[in-house]
Amino acid sequence: MKRIGLMVVAAFIGGAAAIGGYKLLEPKGGDALSFQEQQNVLFASNPKIASTGAVDFVEAAASVSPAVVHIKTSYTGNSSSQGGGSSPMDMFEDFFGGGGRRMQRAPRAASGSGVILTPDGYIVTNNHVVDNADKIEVILSDRRKVSAKVIGKDPNTDLALIKVEATNLPVVKMGNSDNVQIGEWVLAVGFPLDLQTTVTAGIISAKARSIGILARNQQPSEEEYEEYQRTGKMPANNSIESYIQTDAAINPGNSGGALVNANGELIGINAAIASQTGTNVGYGFAIPVNLAKKILDDFRKYGAVKRGYIGVTFAALDADEAEKLKIDDITGLYVTDVVPNSGADAAGLKKGDIIKKVGGATIYDSPDLQEKIGRLSPGDKVQLTYLRDGQLKNTNVTLKGENSVAATLKPAVAKNNNKATIDKLGASFAPASAQVKSRYRVQNGVVVTGIEQGKLFDSWEIPKGVLITSINGKPVNSSKDVEDALPATRNGMTRISGVGPEGAFTFNIN
Repeated sequence: MKRIGLMVVAAFIGGAAAIGGYKLLEPKGGDALSFQEQQNVLFASNPKIASTGAVDFVEAAASVSPAVVHIKTSYTGNSSSQGGGSSPMDMFEDFFGGGGRRMQRAPRAASGSGVILTPDGYIVTNNHVVDNADKIEVILSDRRKVSAKVIGKDPNTDLALIKVEATNLPVVKMGNSDNVQIGEWVLAVGFPLDLQTTVTAGIISAKARSIGILARNQQPSEEEYEEYQRTGKMPANNSIESYIQTDAAINPGNSGGALVNANGELIGINAAIASQTGTNVGYGFAIPVNLAKKILDDFRKYGAVKRGYIGVTFAALDADEAEKLKIDDITGLYVTDVVPNSGADAAGLKKGDIIKKVGGATIYDSPDLQEKIGRLSPGDKVQLTYLRDGQLKNTNVTLKGENSVAATLKPAVAKNNNKATIDKLGASFAPASAQVKSRYRVQNGVVVTGIEQGKLFDSWEIPKGVLITSINGKPVNSSKDVEDALPATRNGMTRISGVGPEGAFTFNIN
């Protein structure tokens, strides 16, 4: 009995010390700590929320569900969600197949999910859930509806941090996504298809998965395309994709929700699915929480991401790429160019080097590098191991900020005199990237980058993001091609052909 009494007293003292430590830090402002440091205090007396035993998710689901919230957004008539990321449906419909049989107007309302990180109301969600929203409302587990403001958002990682004015909110404990194992049981928690809190189970199917969904949002401008024609160099793709893939059922509305392990620890933020129907077929993707931690801390400190850059462009090696480059190595990243005055340039990297390791970790594909660098800030140092002339070499690279490399990443060129927005159609266009044309198996095309309300494309419900391949039978590759093709009409009609998530289409419009 005496021993049991001592254990009870020790547990009581430990809990009191954790609470006291939190209260001691609280007056200084929780914002002075990183999210991970705050959570270390919050969970000091309860380091492990639940144990699976014989694969029992009851405790994990019960601990997480109250801290996963329903996010509802609304938009004015001028807001466009298609291709812009305002609606959680974008990531599903625009790129993975669409949920309807016809093209839809931008929604006036949409919904997604979010995960509470701190008791005072910081919530992580996807950028595409809240981007361009005029009003954001969060429905808490106790059914309260509270307004939220955006603290920061980043299309390159599809992460956003929002804040509600509330206290004593339930919190999901952050885990360590580096420790996630393929085959490990996980739960997806969110609000799919406007249903109430829904928990689904599955396993980790893959790690460090890139699906190109964020890069497809980054269409080059007319100026960037002209620079590509002049130099052959496309603008750098700054998106970071290193998803955790799971077969836990994820559907539209799950965006921004929690992917947790069997201990109830947050390991990912659900972001996208791969589907030809727009609903779950077993391929869901979540942003690793270890990448999210850095991004979210930047949001709270600066309101934006302070991203560090190595300063190289590269090609991921496999057997085909190695054959094309006439080299023997089939693993690593082949450096295709080094940005002048960048960290890589200062460290002595050259075109033709093959990056083998970052910080001692072996690099197999671009997500391996992008996620690790994405966790770092300007001024941070990272060790690179690279192959040159058959010999492995090590060097330390000091990362530089975006401003220091922006001039090279996005070269300044003379502006095109042709208007990017075609008044007659009420739309703006940009040349389709090679990746987009390859995806749709076409040789030419322009992407619709903007729609003017009340004009032709808007009235015919042609959304942003679709690919226009020809007008009046003439192939188009630029805004000038679109303008030149317009006068060639018959009986006052304009014939527009293109391709979108639903397949090929043709419109005859006035």
